[in-house]
Amino acid sequence: MGSYRYFNRDLSWLSFNERVLMEAASESVPLMERIRFLSIYSSNLDEFYRVRIPVMQKNSVHDLAGSAYREATEIINRQQDQFGKILTQSVITALSSLGFHFCYKELAPESISAFLTSHFFAQVAGFLQPVFLKGDTLFFPENNLLYLVVITMNSAGQEQVALVNIPTANLDRFLSVQEGDENYIVFLEDIIRNNLRSLFPKAISIESYNIKITRDAELDLLAGEGDDMAEKFEKQLSKRDYGFATRLLYEPGLPLRHLQNIIQTFDLKNASVVEGGRYHNLKDLSSFPLNNPAQSYPSWPAVQSVLRATLFESISRKDMMVHAPYQTYDTILRFFNEAAINPDVREIYTTMYRVAHDSKIAHALISAAKNGKKVTVLVELKARFDEANNIRWAKKMKSAGVKIVHSVNALKVHAKIALVKRKHHELPYLGLFATGNLNEGTAKFYTDHILLTAFQPMLEEAEKLFGFLSKKKKAEKTDHISFRHLLVAQFNLQARFLELLDREIENAGKGLPCGITIKLNNLEEEVMINKLYEASNAGVTVNLIVRSICRLVPGIAGQSENITVRRIVDRFLEHGRVFIFNNNDNPEVYMGSADWMNRNIYRRIEVCVPIYDEKLKHELTRIIALQWRDTRQAVLIDTELNNVRISSLPDGIRSQEAIYRLLNEKTEDLNPAL
Repeated sequence: MGSYRYFNRDLSWLSFNERVLMEAASESVPLMERIRFLSIYSSNLDEFYRVRIPVMQKNSVHDLAGSAYREATEIINRQQDQFGKILTQSVITALSSLGFHFCYKELAPESISAFLTSHFFAQVAGFLQPVFLKGDTLFFPENNLLYLVVITMNSAGQEQVALVNIPTANLDRFLSVQEGDENYIVFLEDIIRNNLRSLFPKAISIESYNIKITRDAELDLLAGEGDDMAEKFEKQLSKRDYGFATRLLYEPGLPLRHLQNIIQTFDLKNASVVEGGRYHNLKDLSSFPLNNPAQSYPSWPAVQSVLRATLFESISRKDMMVHAPYQTYDTILRFFNEAAINPDVREIYTTMYRVAHDSKIAHALISAAKNGKKVTVLVELKARFDEANNIRWAKKMKSAGVKIVHSVNALKVHAKIALVKRKHHELPYLGLFATGNLNEGTAKFYTDHILLTAFQPMLEEAEKLFGFLSKKKKAEKTDHISFRHLLVAQFNLQARFLELLDREIENAGKGLPCGITIKLNNLEEEVMINKLYEASNAGVTVNLIVRSICRLVPGIAGQSENITVRRIVDRFLEHGRVFIFNNNDNPEVYMGSADWMNRNIYRRIEVCVPIYDEKLKHELTRIIALQWRDTRQAVLIDTELNNVRISSLPDGIRSQEAIYRLLNEKTEDLNPAL
């Protein structure tokens, strides 16, 4: 076991972001989608600098970690160079052929300069707040906001330096200007650059350079409970944008003396100082004004469900499953809406990890509380980058009479579950278990699976779990909850998965049919990885679909020669977690919220559930089988962490398209016989 090899977690994640760049580079992808993938890459990298670079920097005092940090920096620099080439040598050329002139690193033509000046004074100038850099300045650049470093000289030869904010939080990053057959697209900062003399009228010379500072996203969590905890957490959120700086990104050409002055003035000596391009925050490319449907993916309208009874009556007769975003999320909204108005419903429990900005589910829970039902919602405060929105909704629901529970600091509740209790009914419990957040916004582009069930023994266990969560404490040895159906992290999840893996190993030793197929977002935790290595050495075929972080190294003799790892990147973000164990040709199938990472197994409440309904089990395994056959959007992860294109096979497919077609062919799954 000591000789096992693992990929570095962070380098593995950078490999995933490189796979995103591959989509941006592919000319078979519609142009607007290529631009969107460039945006996703940029957004991912910003998060990497906020979340992972601080950890790598703190660990860089150790030789091994320091080596990984240097390698990560080299990979990022190479990817950034690739990003620039894709944008300038391919995407901009393609835009030009369509009549879109993207003014990238160039002045807008004189023919539209008057319009741009008028736009500057009418729409932009009122948001600008120049700050001169002096020794006693109290100004503090905020996280990931854009600034122009403006260097001016007056008639006496005196030089001054100012920062000018680029108000992308208030205004669109890009302005589209139509002139004849040509559509010019101009950066907001270039409009400001062209009008700097209006801000500095006494200057005889003006130079300007873009900068951006990225800050650590980690919060200093404080002890507390209930409203007290939420209030303290909210105060910490207000400080996040002023945290430890991890990166200073600057435009080439910025004079060294002024760069050093900025580093000293804002105490950036421990940050990575990186020469970037002329433009930063290119995650804003997601809002690029290319209004041409032919340059986007063809529409895949969500498959609609038409029930011949109420949803609750349908679930009571037969388990149901929704595969988002291929199938309508209205079914999930209907679950909460029916609970809010059904007179037989007396209690509703649910977890909410990332609440939608204008959550219809939260609105239904508010209505349920006002309709006299007992509603308990566990809102996770520590959902990174969604904390403020979650706090806002928690306050709103609480004011309507919903009982709000927050998890303790040392534990996140990442499970995605809901439970309804009815009176005067032979099946009093109804519930749902999901692989993704109960969020109708992300459900439009995250692939997830949601089980709706009336299986009473499983739901009775869910009620016990909600009872434990309401105590707001971390699981201890004295907390005995017997879970026979649910797999719950902190209780039995890891142990049960190890048992299932051991059974496949045992079957291999007996010469019985065996095999493991697992789909995850991230695979990091060494106990689980070592067990997969053990399975491979026992002769078990292990097929893994891992979207991003994967520390398991496949294809190593004596370690993982029977393990294959694939990664799928396509129009939707692969998000479901599914676990299939052959079990001597009698497959056991599980799905749920848990990745196999340290945080999921040891520091979170996660829930995975068995799929008992044979039809749903077949449906879910068929979906995973389609993904395994993908040769267009899937790549192989090799022993050196490269994304290797799969050779075209006669039966090769694009899995997301095939899954959509499969689910479109279904005619009765959502209509159990009455």
